[in-house]
Amino acid sequence: MNYYSTNGKAPIATLEKAVVKGLAEDKGLYMPENIKPLPQSFFDNIENLSFQEIAYTVADAFFGEDVDAESLKKIVYDTLAFDVPAVKVTDTIYSLELFHGPTLAFKDVGARFMARLLQYFLKKEGKGQVNVLVATSGDTGSAVANGFLGVDGIHVYVLYPKGKVSPIQECQFTTLGQNITAIEVEGVFDDCQALVKSAFMDADLNAHMKLTSANSINVARFLPQSFYYFYAYAQMKKIGKADQLVACVPSGNFGNICSALFGKKMGLPIKRFIAANNANDIFYKYLQTGEYNPKPSVQTIANAMDVGDPSNFARIYDLYKKDHKAICADISGATYSDAQIAETIKQVKAETGYVCDPHGACGYRALAEGLKAGETGFFLETAHPAKFKDTVDKILGEDIEIPAKLQAFMKGKKQSIPMSKDFADFKAFLLKE
Repeated sequence: MNYYSTNGKAPIATLEKAVVKGLAEDKGLYMPENIKPLPQSFFDNIENLSFQEIAYTVADAFFGEDVDAESLKKIVYDTLAFDVPAVKVTDTIYSLELFHGPTLAFKDVGARFMARLLQYFLKKEGKGQVNVLVATSGDTGSAVANGFLGVDGIHVYVLYPKGKVSPIQECQFTTLGQNITAIEVEGVFDDCQALVKSAFMDADLNAHMKLTSANSINVARFLPQSFYYFYAYAQMKKIGKADQLVACVPSGNFGNICSALFGKKMGLPIKRFIAANNANDIFYKYLQTGEYNPKPSVQTIANAMDVGDPSNFARIYDLYKKDHKAICADISGATYSDAQIAETIKQVKAETGYVCDPHGACGYRALAEGLKAGETGFFLETAHPAKFKDTVDKILGEDIEIPAKLQAFMKGKKQSIPMSKDFADFKAFLLKE
């Protein structure tokens, strides 16, 4: 399958080019030329299939023309060596717990899948080292660093805003060493993302080294996240709750909900979606006004969603042919302050015993306030609450347990390189690599 740029001014690309390059020459994001609908028989029997079987069917529709069946199946099965349960919180609200991967965050699937797909193309073509640049507001960095750790032929540079990711998240990508380099930027997430995009467009850097991205900019990172929604539908269908199903997605850079919308275009029968924002409400305001006005991000307790110019808005806008009315027909929005997020974490724990992380709390509240009669909803619990231990402990007045997986990261020694938000400094650093 070929891929085009959302900006419409770059040459058509193969999947290999889209994965290896990450960003199109005109700074647009790659989109598949067509989205294949899945057969009704798949949905009729989906509740009887495993997570891996479901994911392989979806992956084959995206990538089957470009990756041989045996290799693609191995990539999918290696990526999904863990489960994603849908846990009942109330009679009408379920939590899809996406934190059962290696770093206890939803981005583990996309990162692991991309690492293996990129390695597949490098081996197939006998190409040299590829350098992955990734900007993170929290969980992307840890998922990508761990997904690519030790992978031959790939070096990862993780750019993160100083003092604006949780201590545990920081440990997950600054303590690894090997082929992972952490870069601590004096700025916010949008500054990190701007450095990455500028690097992709710089002729000197691209002549010096082969660059790609593992942010949801990359099709191999964001498309596999659609697996979650098909599997969630299967679980809800199994318990008879899928007829009027609503999915609520805590949204920052909008790669996750974008992958869900691709699923809907493939025939996934989810009724509608809610994009839950923190105080960074750019998309929420777009839904209300039809005008997209990015602005500098503000820091919140749901830090992984602290994005003021979400990259994947361009994909959503393109997917719906720039039709604001059509976008609003499938997606509604919600936005919450830190005080409201904290209030929700406390309320959910008191009323149900369930502990949300700050991002999941946005999703829960949007469902609680937005579900209509007869509907059932699931929200994405995007990371284990212990990854935001200081925040959650303070809100609940408790000492929540840190899982063994996270404790292991906390024993490592921090290794990071300080960096200004000036592209000239970042460019000079990379040219020395």
